[in-house]
Amino acid sequence: MNRNQSRGCVRKSIVFPRLAGYTGRDKNESLRAEMTERIPKVVVIGGTYIDMAIKCGQVPIAGQCCSGSGLSCTLAGPGPTEAVQAALCGCEVYLVGKVGGDAFAQMVFKGLAEYKVDTEYVFIAESRNTGVVVTMVNAEGENASCHHAGANSALQPGDIETAEPLIAQADICLIHGCLPQEAIVAALRCADLHGTRVVFNPARPMSEPQHSGDLPPEYFSADVLIPNLYEAADITDQSAASIRTAKMIGSDLVARGARCAVITMSRRGSMVVDRGGADHVPAFNIDLVDHTGSGDAFAGALAACCAVKDDIRAGVKFASAAGALVCTKFGAIEALPTKAEIIQLLQKEDIDRLPHNG
Repeated sequence: MNRNQSRGCVRKSIVFPRLAGYTGRDKNESLRAEMTERIPKVVVIGGTYIDMAIKCGQVPIAGQCCSGSGLSCTLAGPGPTEAVQAALCGCEVYLVGKVGGDAFAQMVFKGLAEYKVDTEYVFIAESRNTGVVVTMVNAEGENASCHHAGANSALQPGDIETAEPLIAQADICLIHGCLPQEAIVAALRCADLHGTRVVFNPARPMSEPQHSGDLPPEYFSADVLIPNLYEAADITDQSAASIRTAKMIGSDLVARGARCAVITMSRRGSMVVDRGGADHVPAFNIDLVDHTGSGDAFAGALAACCAVKDDIRAGVKFASAAGALVCTKFGAIEALPTKAEIIQLLQKEDIDRLPHNG
């Protein structure tokens, strides 16, 4: 099937009301219509973790023991977070990953079921533990963390082969690079074989190469690469990472084979580079509460938009709105915005840009 062909079924259109007082033409009308007229299929391949956070007066040093004042235990990791964001944008979402043969695995399945994310291809490594992040937060809000990859490090090319029929039928395959490199390469090859478009965050794999030049060529076969500025500078061996060099860095990634590179730069927005040129997409002005999950929200929303519309710049703006909204609440998955909330922020920005009389 062609990379730009649409797949999926048709459902009843949902109409999002315009904001009160808005009489101008809705610039996001086309995007909203396309994202509500059909259900796109998105496959997410990424690490799955349980995040355990403990509040304490101070983070203990070696040999010290202290009492905690609170504990939270939540589903986390790029795989679940990106999958849930795509689901909240109205997509039919499947997660491919691996969890351990422990009680945390059931917590993963239950949590994803709440958002209707399909977990048929979340494999179980019975002899491993589910990936865990343990964070201690002191009274000043400072924290120290330790993460254990657990079953994530056991994802194998054979698992990707098992999920091949799923990848072949997807509109978009969203891949996060912090997994075993062999599995990532297998996923990229599988998607390329079946003409499935790929959005890929080339974060360092678990089997991290010593030099950025050691990354396999398959990494640059993705349709859309979405590294942050510092990751992109490292991959391209650029010593200076700034908004001024982002265009050059993105051009380097495109020259290596990527159809498009989206360099994310936090509050400085994103730089979109393809063979047609480069454009800066500004960030949204928001009151920052917690930036946890902003990158994964961006990736999930971008995949959802690209699944129905082959317009990367519109997709980046939509994704930027999602990444901004998640920063206005505490938490990660529980803070992710719905499609309606994203579109409302896009509409509000259009209103704010209208000329005002007097």
